[in-house]
Amino acid sequence: MIARAGLALGAVAAVTAPWWVANPYHLHVLIMAGVFTILALSLNLLLGYTGQLSLGHAAFFGIGAYTSALLSLPPLQWSFWLALPAAALASGLAGWGIGRLALKLRGAYFVLVTISFAGVISLVSINWMELTNGPLGLPGVPPPSLGPWTLRTKSAYWYLVLATAALAYFVCHRLVGSRIGRAFVALRENEPLAESVGIDGTRYLVLAAVISAAMAGVGGSLYAHYTRFVSPEVFLFSYTVTMVIMVIAGGQGTLAGPVVGALLFTALPEALREAMAWQWQMLAYGVILIVCVFFLPRGIVPAIVATTRRTDRAAGGPPEMRSGSVGLFKKRRGSDSRS
Repeated sequence: MIARAGLALGAVAAVTAPWWVANPYHLHVLIMAGVFTILALSLNLLLGYTGQLSLGHAAFFGIGAYTSALLSLPPLQWSFWLALPAAALASGLAGWGIGRLALKLRGAYFVLVTISFAGVISLVSINWMELTNGPLGLPGVPPPSLGPWTLRTKSAYWYLVLATAALAYFVCHRLVGSRIGRAFVALRENEPLAESVGIDGTRYLVLAAVISAAMAGVGGSLYAHYTRFVSPEVFLFSYTVTMVIMVIAGGQGTLAGPVVGALLFTALPEALREAMAWQWQMLAYGVILIVCVFFLPRGIVPAIVATTRRTDRAAGGPPEMRSGSVGLFKKRRGSDSRS
């Protein structure tokens, strides 16, 4: 009940955000939080549900951004609505390639391969001047248009990002609750045992990598058309670190955890920037992160769920145990005594 009320309140706040967020910069932070929500959800499929840590996730984000930008700019000038799925496809193909190559490895070896892959893609974006314009980047990426309307304003783009993030959440929810999601969790918990009952570990892990990369490509496309500029900075390792922090601090292996983590750790640097001098911002950020991980080792969302369950037990258990089940027990005991 509490979870549903919180979800409904959050949905209402998100839909009405352009009305009560008066500062355009704060709305910009919300848009970036929406983009990072998609990225955190995508990484959570790998890290949270299959147990594979990818430190090259920014590569898929950057591939999506560059693909969408190149297709939208002259000479091709594709519509955003065609460039977006193309970006997802390009990132998904990259995820398939790196998955086939790397997911035969496990642990630290997989992490090293993903880091190397991101480094190679970053170098390509810098040195392939004819395609990517090198360090100068690709300016003038057009905003999305819908018929005669152009989604140029922050309010309009917020609704586009919100709808895409909601779709990403829905896809993850359906996937996790399906047979594929159960296979992901089985591989995370005990891969040899899962394979002994017929689950193809490599196949399902590659599938997770493809879906995760495609979702990251969608986030990259939204980012490119929002900032209207793409440069090799999209491949920075700091983006991957930020995604990992969002997933782990929010609660890996949960659906709400990456959403909470993305909102919190997108807004936190901006709040610190307004609250203190720049010399102390990163120190405060690190202290908050350490405190969060120390006191909430499983993440924010699992901690809230555990607290709610303890509260229910302290109040006498769930409603069905306090009324229906107890009453049924009393009736049976009474009938036994009469007999």
